[in-house]
Amino acid sequence: MLSADDLGFITEKLGRDLTDVEAACFENLWSEHCSYRSTRSVLKTLPTEGEDVILGPGDDAAVVRFSDDLAIVVGMESHNHPSYVDPHDGAATGVGGIVRDIISMGARPIALMDPLYFGSLDQEKTKYLFEHVVGGIGGYGNCIGVPVVRGETVFDPSYQGNPLVNVVCVGVVDPDRFLTARVKAPGNRLVLFGSSTGRDGLGGASFASRDLSEDSEAAERTSVQIGDPYTEKLLIEATCEMAETGKVLSCRDLGAAGLAGASSEMASTFGARIVADRVHLREEGMNAVEIMLAESQERMLVEVAPEDVALMGSIAEKYDLRWSEIGEVIAEPRYIVEFEGDVVCDLPVDLLVGGTPACALPKTPKTVDTAYTRPEGALKDLALAVLAHPDVASKEWIVEQYDHHVQLRTVSTDHDAGVLRLGDAALVLSCGCNPRQIALAPYENAANAVYENAANLACLGARPLCIVNCLNFASPLHPEVYWEMEQSVLGLGDMARTLDAPVVGGNVSLYNESDEFGTEIKPTPTIGMVGKGPVRRWTAPEAGDRLALVGSTGEHLGGSILDAVTGCGGAAPPKADPAVMEQVRDLVAADALTGATDLSKGGLIAALAKLAPDAAVTIAGDDPLVALFSETYGRFLVAFKDEAALEGLEYQVVGTVGAKDDGLRVTVGAETFALSPAEIEEARTSITRLMRF
Repeated sequence: MLSADDLGFITEKLGRDLTDVEAACFENLWSEHCSYRSTRSVLKTLPTEGEDVILGPGDDAAVVRFSDDLAIVVGMESHNHPSYVDPHDGAATGVGGIVRDIISMGARPIALMDPLYFGSLDQEKTKYLFEHVVGGIGGYGNCIGVPVVRGETVFDPSYQGNPLVNVVCVGVVDPDRFLTARVKAPGNRLVLFGSSTGRDGLGGASFASRDLSEDSEAAERTSVQIGDPYTEKLLIEATCEMAETGKVLSCRDLGAAGLAGASSEMASTFGARIVADRVHLREEGMNAVEIMLAESQERMLVEVAPEDVALMGSIAEKYDLRWSEIGEVIAEPRYIVEFEGDVVCDLPVDLLVGGTPACALPKTPKTVDTAYTRPEGALKDLALAVLAHPDVASKEWIVEQYDHHVQLRTVSTDHDAGVLRLGDAALVLSCGCNPRQIALAPYENAANAVYENAANLACLGARPLCIVNCLNFASPLHPEVYWEMEQSVLGLGDMARTLDAPVVGGNVSLYNESDEFGTEIKPTPTIGMVGKGPVRRWTAPEAGDRLALVGSTGEHLGGSILDAVTGCGGAAPPKADPAVMEQVRDLVAADALTGATDLSKGGLIAALAKLAPDAAVTIAGDDPLVALFSETYGRFLVAFKDEAALEGLEYQVVGTVGAKDDGLRVTVGAETFALSPAEIEEARTSITRLMRF
């Protein structure tokens, strides 16, 4: 329902009461999900322009130049609330929605990433959500033939009642032939094609702007859309073929707020008249509100000249898709809907789209406890506990459910980033953030989230082209949450400027909290990063290669995996300096290193288990816990044959790679312990064992 303030503002502007259709349009288009009303001023601080940016924020997706004859189209979305209520369909339709954002730009989707955030994996509800979210993503992505090449999974009690399902999609298009979502001229026709419209997904945009509660779960199930990946595959091919004709003047997918959202936003440069009776329906007896606001999946809306309507219809029919000419662009700046011969909506289009009043919310800095309590236990036991934490452990159980090599572009999905071949260069992808650290220091560690993704690219010799983000927070009505959000955006933006990686698009997902569990999520400004580099796989070092720790280690255990498994607390890392990363990236690109990984979750012990699980290492440092488990950013574990390659870097040689199945032998100060291959394997397969047995 519209708030009393919004309703009063609108009726005063119009000088009359709203019809049912008008009220439904405002409720959805003025929701936080569609209007960004409480975040608009903060988002304006982000850097959005760059040398390679062709089209930045404001459309369905961004367009960034990759080469002279190829552009990347990239977008990021969330489907959080639906994925709690119905995890399989919620996650699947999240994939379908972001893919349609890409094809609406006239691009062909080539890759997906899925940063996911769940509660504690020892809870049966979490295991259920985890299983069905992954199944929904894998099932939909595999069916439409778009590979999932990268992801992140975080498990923390704050997500117990409100998991986060974020999805990034990347596509390719000719830089001179992409589509946009704004109509071009009065008199042109609007053609809807794809699936028939049903009652599923009603109120989805407003649902995404509310918190979750146990009592609402069953009632809100109707707000979750049901996807059909086989129809989506046909929609991809039909839309790409339509775009190739050069006759499509603008295009938009039907997502949040359904036909009302797509057609009003699309027509906001002029105006539109929609005849709701013409929409092809799946169910009989649907009223105008249901037709206009339903969020049935796999639907697209295009603007074409009157003489090209039949051509678009013939292409839709070729792919066995239904279509309807449902309206036209008008010169008058109004949004008009007719149904059964009556005008059921007649609004100033600029009031409906973009007319949301500014929303200035109070903010209060959040105080956090950074006291440190030294954890008890043997060093080996702590190391195994860190390696077994599901944030660090192998994601094989997830990975094996996704088709990574469909379309035949995928070079590597191992370890730090996904790599796809595009001509003579590589498209390199990374995603995620560290909510535990961001909760302790939002500005610094949102900046570090950008840094960490760029470091993942650097380990493959690539540099960032651009960033998309999904800003997941609890209710902005809580002053401390609004402060966390503002600080996170400022930190993200400052590091993006430093790395020359413009923020070209994204999504805001607020009200992520649960009455059922009495929780609100940790601040989670998730990053999706797209980079370019040489075509190369992530490589593991050979026996006899030496290992070096590059960068300086600080006492940064707050928000670490050691903190997660012991509750030790401590200080979170400061904002990282990119200088070291740039040097490592250049060494990797020049093949001067035989392997590299950055230090992040799990610290040095996790990096050793990933890069060199069969090695003997000796680490300098006064405190073994800091040396092994600190998560100071700006550090890399590298393997090399010639130490001269490291000239100019701050580093310490820490060991030598052994033969396969030697295991890991670690000496820190006066303490030494060994991890056998079987012990490392048991720790790293903790997710697989939990989910399979």
